[in-house]
Amino acid sequence: MRKPPLKHPPSRTDVDLAVVERRRPPLRTFVVTLALWGAAAGAADFRATSDAATVLYDAPSARAKPMFVYGRDVPVETLVSVEGWTKIRDASGTIGWMQAKSLSDKRMVIVRTPFADVRATPDDSAPVVFRVERDVLLEVTETAESPSTAMPGWLKVRHRDGQSGFIRLAQVFGF
Repeated sequence: MRKPPLKHPPSRTDVDLAVVERRRPPLRTFVVTLALWGAAAGAADFRATSDAATVLYDAPSARAKPMFVYGRDVPVETLVSVEGWTKIRDASGTIGWMQAKSLSDKRMVIVRTPFADVRATPDDSAPVVFRVERDVLLEVTETAESPSTAMPGWLKVRHRDGQSGFIRLAQVFGF
């Protein structure tokens, strides 16, 4: 959209406004960026802590205030990564920053319900292999999309003692 020509010599304000208008991205770019961001926001990315003591900070700096120390294999949701730091959310909803090198691609989940039954097959009528309590860590061995999982909404998991089976996705955090 063109402006009508000025009837007076351009002032500093007129020149500044013209520069700002030229730098403004077109609406089409904004809409495409917003659509891509929205699509990415729908898919959560989960990682697990890799160090025996992983510190959660209130800002992306080793000089920031330490808020909490996590043990190994604790699942966290990654929100954003910036220059070697990752902003995360844990199972309790706490948000903070961790060094990116302290996170692994290992898939772990933590039980969120008071008790959860781990079953032999992905079916509510299947026999219970073992029962776990809230805050127990389980390693994910297969996802709901795997061929051995007939029903969506289930994960094949393994306890650190070696027992394995299927757990309802709604009962865990980290996937």
